[in-house]
Formats: sequence, structure tokens, C-alpha cells
Amino acid sequence: MELGVAGLNAKATIGPAVTVRLARRAEELGYTSWWAGEHVVLPSPRTAMTPMDPADPVLDPLVHLSYVAAVTERMELGTAIVILPQRNPLVLAKQVASLDVLSGGRLLLGVGAGYLEPELAALGVPMSERGSRTDDYLDAMRALWTQEQPAHQGRHVSFANIDAHPRPTQPDGPRIVVGGHSPGAFRRAVTRAHGWLGVGDSPDDLARHLVGLENAAAEVERPARLGRLEISFQPLQPVSRDDARRYAELGVDRLVVYPLPIEDADDVEAFLERHAGLV
Repeated sequence: MELGVAGLNAKATIGPAVTVRLARRAEELGYTSWWAGEHVVLPSPRTAMTPMDPADPVLDPLVHLSYVAAVTERMELGTAIVILPQRNPLVLAKQVASLDVLSGGRLLLGVGAGYLEPELAALGVPMSERGSRTDDYLDAMRALWTQEQPAHQGRHVSFANIDAHPRPTQPDGPRIVVGGHSPGAFRRAVTRAHGWLGVGDSPDDLARHLVGLENAAAEVERPARLGRLEISFQPLQPVSRDDARRYAELGVDRLVVYPLPIEDADDVEAFLERHAGLV
């Protein structure tokens, strides 16, 4: 089991000096992945479903990860997650390929369908289409990354007689990680992704999600090209050694700690140091 960290493109950790300091410190401590989340806009005033105050700053994950890529050498760079139906898939495919090339193939593209109706609506995405758009956009981006003569005919996006370079460093495109806990997200992870990213408070939460993944695997076929589904999990609480041991026993490949509340950079660094010895 490897150790990652998430959430440091928000709040007190967004400044350039703090980003350099924490990213280099995480790599020095042995963290193998750095993940950045996304909200383009947030409901104002805050609602019960809103994860952050609308005044909390959060950087675009791809811009943030490009900065982190330039000041690190080894850590994988993950989006946790890009809300895919809110993005133009061809523009995103270009941004992803660019970051993958500039980082030397370190990108993990984490995607999800989103859940905040005010955010989706503000960006022109009906809630009823978020799942179908996510699937269609993933297929369209892969066509652009991997086909000799890219073409795609889908419900929401279609193209032919175009091309885009540079391609990502891997022949099959960047590694895709699907986030989410719905039956649709589990099926999407099985059929379209190299890995799955879950969120929860404890190993018990993860165990319940793994049942959902097992059920999806029994319903849909996994393409052989994707290999084994990698499991990444992001606990929302500090992690004890006993918890880390149980996460490993449950089959977690990447344990992605989350140094909430991210209100003070020194506290975040201390959190990284405390958790560095877990794995």
C-alpha cells in the first residue's frame, strides 16, 4: 500500500511558496501521490450539500498540478476529482495530455459525475445527463488519445477528421481513476477505468463500497486492457496505524490522507509528518 495526500489546492495551502514547501516535503517524506480536487463554482449561500464555504479558495486542479509537477520529481499527480460532465472533453483531453507530457507520465486522471445541482446547472449540465455525459466524454477523450484517426459518435459529443498532439505518454492514454459510490460510478470504474477512488470515515465505509464494486463486477464486463482495478481510498479523518493496517488488508493500493481543515500550512505539514510512517 502506498501513501498519498489530497486537498492541498485549497484554503491555506494555495500560495506558491506554501505549495512548493509542502509538495517537496511530502515527496521527501515518501508520499507517492498528490491529489487535487475541483469545484468550479459553489452555491452561495452555502447549502447542506455544499462541502466548502463559497468564499473558500480552491485552485483549478490541472493548473495546480502543473505547478506541483515542476517542483517535484517522483510523486504521481492525481485529480480527485475533475467533475467531468462540466468540462469540454476535447479541451480537457488536450490539457490532460499536456500535463501528462510535462510531468513525465505522472498524471492520474480522477473523474466523477458530480453531485451539486447548482454547480452543474450554472455550467449548463442537467443533473439527469451527468452520468451519460461522463461515460460519453471518457470514451471521446480516449478516442482522441489513442486512435490513429480519431473519431467518436456519441450522445453528447461527436467528431471526425481531426487530430490532436502531443498524445499522452502511455499508448492507452493516461491512467483513469473513477470516483464515487453510486452503482453507476462502480460500473463506470469497472468498465472504463484503471482504478477507483473512494471517500469515507473508516475502514468499515471502505468495506461497504467494496461490496458495491464487487456487485458491479458481476454485472458488467471489464476490458482486459485495463488489468486489475486499483483501489485508492481517501479517509476524511486522521488515520491510526491500526486503521492503516486494516485498509491494507482490505486491498487498498493507495491510502490518500486528507489534512483537514487545511486552515494553517504549519498544521498541514505536521499532519504530513505524523502520517508519513503509516505505510
